[in-house]
Amino acid sequence: MEKYDLLRKLSTKPYVTIADVAGLLGTKPESARVLCNRYAKEGSLIRLKNNFYLTEQRWEAAQRQELFRVANFLQVPSYVSFLTALSLYEVTTQVQQGFFESACLRRSKKIEARGIAFVYYKLKKELYFDFVRTDGIFLATKEKAFMDMVYLYSFGKYAVDFGSIDPARLDKKRLKAIAIKFPARARLIMERLCKI
Repeated sequence: MEKYDLLRKLSTKPYVTIADVAGLLGTKPESARVLCNRYAKEGSLIRLKNNFYLTEQRWEAAQRQELFRVANFLQVPSYVSFLTALSLYEVTTQVQQGFFESACLRRSKKIEARGIAFVYYKLKKELYFDFVRTDGIFLATKEKAFMDMVYLYSFGKYAVDFGSIDPARLDKKRLKAIAIKFPARARLIMERLCKI
C-alpha cells in the first residue's frame, strides 16, 4: 500500500495504534512499529504517547471536540474538567488556547505535542464522579468542573482568576450536593465565591 493511501485510511480513525498499521498492511507489529517511528520522525504521524498516534492531517483538522476525545484516550480513565470544561459551558470568560485539562485517577502529568498541552490532575477516587459521556467524550458537569478547580486551588495546586468566573451560571443546589464530598477547605472557598 502506498504511503498516501495508508495515511488517508489511518486519518479516518480518531487515533492510530501499531496494530492498526499492521492490520492495514498485513505485516507484523515489529514492522509496523518501525514504519510508525519513521513516519513520526518525518511528521506524517504525531506520536502523543507509546503506541498512540494521530495522522498529521487529522491533527491539523482537529476541532475542540476532537481534542477532548484525544484527551480522554491519552489517559484512561479521565474526564475533561476544570477551566477547560467551564469554558465550554461558558461559565468563564477565560479562554484557553491549546490547553486541555482533565481529571484522572492515575498520576498527574502533562503531554505536549505541536503547541497543544494535555494536562491531567490526579483526584482521589472518592472525588472522581459527576461526569457525563456526550458524543463519546467524558466531560465533568459544570458544577463538578468548578469544584474540581476549587479543590486543587484550595491547596495551592491550581491558579485561577476567579474574576473570570460567573457563579450565577452554576446550579447552587447541585453544587452544594457535590461539595459535600470535598474537604472543608474547598467547601468554604466555594461558599464564599458563590455566596451560598
